[in-house]
Amino acid sequence: MDKQHPQQQWQQAVTAYAQAINRYVAQGSVHGWDDLEEPQAVATEHLLDAWQAALQAINQAGVDQAQHQAFRAAWPPAHQPLVPLLDKHGQGICTVLLLDDGSLLARIGMPYEKGQVVRIGDRQVTPVIGIDHFGRCPQRRYFALANAEGIRVTDGWGGPLVARLPWPSGLEGLPAGYPFEPFDLPPTPTTLVPFADGQRVLLVSSQGIFLLAAEGATRLLPHQQQILEELAEGTDPDDIALHLSMEHGAVSPDGRLIVLGEQNSRHLVLDEHLHPIAQIGPGGEYPHFALFNRTGEQVIVNACHFYNGGTLGVRVSDLPGLDTDYYSEDPRTPLLQDGARVYAGVAGSGEYIIGDAYGYLRAFGEDDAEHWQHYLGSTISAMDISADGRTLVAASHAGFISVIALGSGRPEWQIGTGEHGEVRRWLFWKGLDKPLLW
Repeated sequence: MDKQHPQQQWQQAVTAYAQAINRYVAQGSVHGWDDLEEPQAVATEHLLDAWQAALQAINQAGVDQAQHQAFRAAWPPAHQPLVPLLDKHGQGICTVLLLDDGSLLARIGMPYEKGQVVRIGDRQVTPVIGIDHFGRCPQRRYFALANAEGIRVTDGWGGPLVARLPWPSGLEGLPAGYPFEPFDLPPTPTTLVPFADGQRVLLVSSQGIFLLAAEGATRLLPHQQQILEELAEGTDPDDIALHLSMEHGAVSPDGRLIVLGEQNSRHLVLDEHLHPIAQIGPGGEYPHFALFNRTGEQVIVNACHFYNGGTLGVRVSDLPGLDTDYYSEDPRTPLLQDGARVYAGVAGSGEYIIGDAYGYLRAFGEDDAEHWQHYLGSTISAMDISADGRTLVAASHAGFISVIALGSGRPEWQIGTGEHGEVRRWLFWKGLDKPLLW
């Protein structure tokens, strides 16, 4: 094999490993895993210089679509061969959105990093000036655009301004008469979700979860009652933790329900008047994620423990008055997916597609049936799906953004069980002069 051209070695190694893993998974799924030995990848580190030189060359000006497709066939995308480079070059991508014209929006870098918002076309990447964070409503109509001055809501990407919302001061919902300090800087959004009316935005951040409106912000978590109870117990105000970890939130498609939580709470559900209507005991140690299905008739919630987790499904009709504990076996909160620690997810037609901490995209039904899995590599950090459900985009902590045509057939180099083919992969790597298209 060493006498072959580096490109041939790469192609054979990547394809052989993917096919071996797919056989291994197929056999284990049917016959069990006890007598199976997981395939090991052929060494490819000596090919990385040649791969990187070829990738740089195909990203020069004047390369057409046919040449790019030929490059992908010759150097099929893979994760495992790049592992030696990821500590130096990899980075998280905290938000991706598919726009209706087929282009992508992405925030390169995690929320706590300076980062940059970019718009990605077929072969070009353009910085978006004046926006530090962004989000979109579940109906895909309204966009929330954040910078140091506040949050603007527009009707469509690039559309007219419909609301201008101030940042919270940090004192909202805190008991008066105590020495709590306002924010020095605006909170850093983990998630921004405009509501269906375009006049409000759910702001999820490690500094607190707030509902933003033109008249001001309302603190949703930590809740004032929780803070009052700690004060009543004699806790010094300076020792009351207002910081959140694993903070998460989701808004129903009709804007009438909010699901939110953090690692020390159950999953909380509020109605349109911000009154609590349900508390869902998680299916893992640390509540971590929430997502409504497309119709708004069901919500899933994920809790994690180390790199694993459990995802529960709850029908919205069962929410009023629901009050369950951790690991409850209440039939209204069945376990839909066991194993995944979820950082990102989307709702398809009758199914959920989640990204886990091991680099897999996993699809399962609203009734808990497993549909398929698709390997990208590294922890999945952000996802979106097109309105017609045919295109999926997923980003990872490896600095990848992958555009996947669902149902288009599985290439021979793809690890996974679904018939889905990646059409583009962008590398947003630290240390490179520009993003590279694979």
